[in-house]
Amino acid sequence: MRIQLIVIALLLQISSVAHADAIYEKTLGNGLKVIVKEDHRAPVVVQQVWYHVGSMDERTGTTGVAHVLEHMMFKGTKDVPVGQFSKIIAAAGGRENAFTSYDYTAYFQQLHKSRLPLAMRLESDRMHNLQMAKKEFDKEIKVVMEERRWRTDDDPHALMNEKLMATAFPEHPYHNPVIGWMVDIQNMTAADALNWYKTWYAPNDATLVIAGDVKADDVFALAQRYYGGIPAVKLPFRKAVGESKQLGIQRIVVKAPAELPYLIMAYHAPTLRDAGKDWKPYALEMLAGVLDGNSSARLNKALVRDQQVAIDVDAGYDSVARGPGLFVLEGTPSEGKTVGDVERALREQMALLVRDGVNADELKRVKAQVMAAEVYKRDSVFYQAMQIGQMESDGLSYKDIPVMLQKLQAVTAQQVQDVAREIFNDDQLTVATLDPQPLSGRPQHIPAGAAHVH
Repeated sequence: MRIQLIVIALLLQISSVAHADAIYEKTLGNGLKVIVKEDHRAPVVVQQVWYHVGSMDERTGTTGVAHVLEHMMFKGTKDVPVGQFSKIIAAAGGRENAFTSYDYTAYFQQLHKSRLPLAMRLESDRMHNLQMAKKEFDKEIKVVMEERRWRTDDDPHALMNEKLMATAFPEHPYHNPVIGWMVDIQNMTAADALNWYKTWYAPNDATLVIAGDVKADDVFALAQRYYGGIPAVKLPFRKAVGESKQLGIQRIVVKAPAELPYLIMAYHAPTLRDAGKDWKPYALEMLAGVLDGNSSARLNKALVRDQQVAIDVDAGYDSVARGPGLFVLEGTPSEGKTVGDVERALREQMALLVRDGVNADELKRVKAQVMAAEVYKRDSVFYQAMQIGQMESDGLSYKDIPVMLQKLQAVTAQQVQDVAREIFNDDQLTVATLDPQPLSGRPQHIPAGAAHVH
């Protein structure tokens, strides 16, 4: 009860703050959508440019090009020599970075509000003036190959996830890893990256999000000054892509050097398409909260504390994406137990949930936790900008955010049981098992100066 009262109080505060710090938007003549979230609690500002293109837009033979270009965006323009972008932002007391996903690619800076013109000048410059020097590309592509070895090839869980995605999505572009297949990275050329840049990096394929201690009218004037003169381009037509219905359970075994075995069970699940009309994604968010999220959640209590079948267990689901989703269960067997034991224990918990559903108190607790997490996230100016940018890049709108919170609160116990009954179906399940191989003892590939996040 206490946590629920705290959440209600916080929600009231957030509602008040949201009223005072409204969100404003304007679209420039070249198609660049500018969204401003005023937050006057501290003299800081966050600039984020979200390009509505990610690895799911890549083609066979050039997987990973979206991520490679993200690296090259720090390698100089006509006016800002290689390596200077980050130095200029650091000298201004700011921080900056970038990230690439299946759905989008984004660049950001966070600094004192007085330095927003500087950040805009730099970011708008590389939107249309990037240099693609072969010498810099040849050096950076080796950094990307090392990053792949470090983040995926030498990480058994990351390797499992890559193989699982390739199995669960044989048709949809989510089949390919964001960082790309190694052979494609090895064969990539500067011309591939430049073609990607010229095709997709344009104001009419981007959203500029500014959050912090700013006035919307001032931001719109700055955006017009720095971004308004960049010409729009004719964007390629994007054909609809999808995934055919799975026709039975799929199992894979991944052999990799590791200390312990591991299990992932991934069920196909819908993602949000209409924030006001959909209900299943909200019920799935609650289902994930019932199964996981704290020490008293079902999976941890049953498998880790009571049965001691697993040393850790997780449930995860993301409702916001351009493509289809997965509801994922994971676990590491305890000493003397096997991945088969963990799978049986997980299946028992799913069967109980499908048969008996969730009780009212359990759902109330999960709602309070989910809402509290949303409230606490909004304490961050950076996260507020992130949430707006992600929604806009995944085919939704920042205007859907309050609607989603209301819909989460409206989820019923019957909806959670119904969606569990529909999702936990072996015909849409992919199971990946890690078969641990002896550790070689060789050092991991940790690329020097790896500054990018993904």
